[in-house]
Amino acid sequence: MMTRDSKLVTNDVLKKLLAEGKPDLLWQHLLCRSQAATSFDDLFLLSRIRKKAIAQGFEATPTAENLRLAMIGACSLYPLHELVDHLLSVAGSPAELFTGEFDAYVTEILNESSGLYDFKPQVVVIVPTERRCKYLGHLADPREHFEMEAVRIRSELLDLCQILHQRSGAEIVLCNFKLPAYFDPGPYRTRTLGSDWNFRKLVNLELGLNAPPYVHICDVEFLSSRRGGLMSSDERAWLESKQPCAPDLMVDIAKEITHVVRALRIGPKKVLILDLDNTIWGGIVGDDGVEGIEIGGTSPRGEAFRAFQEYVLSLTERGVLLAVCSKNDYDKAIEPFEKHPEMALRLDHFVSFKANWNPKPDNLRLIADELHLGLDSFVFLDDDPVEIDIVREFTPEVSAILVGPDPSDYVKQLQEARLFEPSNITLEDSQRTQKYKQESLRKRDVPSFTDLSSYLASLKMTGTISEFRSVDVPRITQLINKSNQFNVTTRRRTESEITRLIDDQNRVSFSVRLSDRFGDYGLTGVVIGAIDRSAPAAILEIDTWLMSCRVLNRQVEEEMMNEIARLAEKHSCTEIMGVYIPTAKNQLVRNLYPRMGFQKLTETETYSQFSYELKTFKPFQTRIEIVRRAYDAK
Repeated sequence: MMTRDSKLVTNDVLKKLLAEGKPDLLWQHLLCRSQAATSFDDLFLLSRIRKKAIAQGFEATPTAENLRLAMIGACSLYPLHELVDHLLSVAGSPAELFTGEFDAYVTEILNESSGLYDFKPQVVVIVPTERRCKYLGHLADPREHFEMEAVRIRSELLDLCQILHQRSGAEIVLCNFKLPAYFDPGPYRTRTLGSDWNFRKLVNLELGLNAPPYVHICDVEFLSSRRGGLMSSDERAWLESKQPCAPDLMVDIAKEITHVVRALRIGPKKVLILDLDNTIWGGIVGDDGVEGIEIGGTSPRGEAFRAFQEYVLSLTERGVLLAVCSKNDYDKAIEPFEKHPEMALRLDHFVSFKANWNPKPDNLRLIADELHLGLDSFVFLDDDPVEIDIVREFTPEVSAILVGPDPSDYVKQLQEARLFEPSNITLEDSQRTQKYKQESLRKRDVPSFTDLSSYLASLKMTGTISEFRSVDVPRITQLINKSNQFNVTTRRRTESEITRLIDDQNRVSFSVRLSDRFGDYGLTGVVIGAIDRSAPAAILEIDTWLMSCRVLNRQVEEEMMNEIARLAEKHSCTEIMGVYIPTAKNQLVRNLYPRMGFQKLTETETYSQFSYELKTFKPFQTRIEIVRRAYDAK
């Protein structure tokens, strides 16, 4: 991730690192330079340096398995595919690429024997051309004619996506249409939906609002507007080599494709942690007092700090949690939140508030422990470069952003970091802060009880277990792709993959919700199992078992085990098999299977396999009242 203070090396330095055989530094600087590149010439040269490094045996250490990525479209895909390949590689997500023929994407999708399907892509990028996104009727036609034609073009594209997805199971990244940058037909373009300007916007809107979960829009309309319409167009490049756009816009499109592809498996950050003085207000509250800090309409800087607070507050509607980590006296630090009338942020917006004189990395670790979240889910903002360096040195998992000196840039800096972009937004996201507040009330209640069983009984918990439903797919996908600690395999899935499980007769898939007298935790647990009927007796194999750490020590995992056994018996299984795949973050569930009564069969460095003879199973007794939804009605 690039931040304002990142130091970029020159091409000569990169070449020197290559000549001296220093691959770690080379790849680190290649990533930073590539993320910062805005011109085609710069990024293409970086790609050539990377290829030379690979030719000399300096491979980067991938952070993920190679992705099978196909790129097809109505334009020449060279050199766009080179840029995408480079950006994925330096980001630690290398891809095996398939590049379609010029303007053959329709036949490649419709022909089941095409090389596209032989490649077995996991993700397919489709790049149509705006030259075919035109209204061919009269500019004075009735409005419904324009709308019908926009729907027709949208339907053709999304129908192709549906065919491709059904045949390959691939996720699809669909580029929408760049808007024209020329005056024709002049001011009249705003008065008719038939102008290229309005018609393409209408088609793009239709695509975005009607795209199914497996179609992800690469918003070329936005990217070209951001760079500038005239700078984004290159008619000669189209006529000479069928390039889709100007070379520099190609950089933006390649970066966006890379971002969308990586976001399919890597979710957004979860917590924004803020410093206080000169970060969310101007001045030092300990020295200036509440009356002396800059916030609100008293000055341009005060307005900028207020605008930044309002933006930070808006992130909570996406499910982002807020916390404070500041070197300050606690009593002084909370005064502006309680007393200053211009503050947009208040104390109840934060799930953790650390204002003391301890090292900030220590406080960040405390916050992680309190929230049961990993440090890699944190973003930390501070105006002090020394504190940022300390955080990066001692808690490198945290994404640390140095802000300043101009508070009017703070919102832009946070937005440009692209760390909190949701793939979907659920109702539970907007309620997340409240759920963590409820958890603090539960913890406060514990000391009044002499034993855990009595405390759990006092919570009056209700667990709702249900088969996968369409309405829950966004939240299930979100939980699968965010959960790291209580997750036995850490296998990730997309919304379309979850949707296909709903009617899969060879799968057992259920979710768990939990509520108690303090409130509703929401959907907090997921199990996915496969029924193997090839053996003499059917076996239920657990593929995914995960749970939000917010419900640890609530007996939810015991009830999930009860349900696994019940469903295994329902499907005439005699045995339950489970596997634990260790990661750097899921040591919490290393002993989950033995604790549930499984016997270990094998153990290696990369996995452990367990078995449970169903005839020996005895249901766990818990303090949760269970409600089942939809199973017996099926």
